[in-house]
Amino acid sequence: MARSPRAPRVTPTQLEAARGRLVPDVAAPGLRVLFCGINPGLLSAAVGAHFARPGNRFWPALHLSGFTPRQLRPDEQEELLAYGLGITNVVARASARADELTDEELREGGEELRATVRRLEPRWLAVAGITAYRTAFHDKSARTGRQERTIGGTGVWVLPNPSGLNAHWTLQTMAEEFAGLRVAAGLPDAGAGAGADEHR
Repeated sequence: MARSPRAPRVTPTQLEAARGRLVPDVAAPGLRVLFCGINPGLLSAAVGAHFARPGNRFWPALHLSGFTPRQLRPDEQEELLAYGLGITNVVARASARADELTDEELREGGEELRATVRRLEPRWLAVAGITAYRTAFHDKSARTGRQERTIGGTGVWVLPNPSGLNAHWTLQTMAEEFAGLRVAAGLPDAGAGAGADEHR
């Protein structure tokens, strides 16, 4: 059974102080999948962990889709490397909401992201957020899923934004999208019967 993520105790003052702070990437050369958020939220920046807000569905979707054998907590993010997975962001600075970012920041972040991908050479780059992807990669017609573009030898996949504010996607449908990427990346169902296949 997946462990429930613990909500970090952070004061409003600590949250505000985290505005603009960076959250280090969880990354290494040659990953199977480098996941890419839009930018860190204030809670993520305050605690130094990606996708840390309790309502964010990244960690549950990752588990339900079979990427991980159990649901990891944000403070266990370094364990992703053992599964050939990592996390970065389009824009490094933290904000309360992704819509605080400018198009220019997203485009500049896209250039930096492409440089990171060329350096680390993951098999797949998975951007979690179609709207940010369209701006960062100058592709207004992009749809969720596998993209035609590549970055060197790296394939590009767009996933739904896992934010709890994204009401267009349920955890179930989000996990199915994640599972499609897992299969494309050639990774087995790490859930051993507890992954996405049981939840479809």
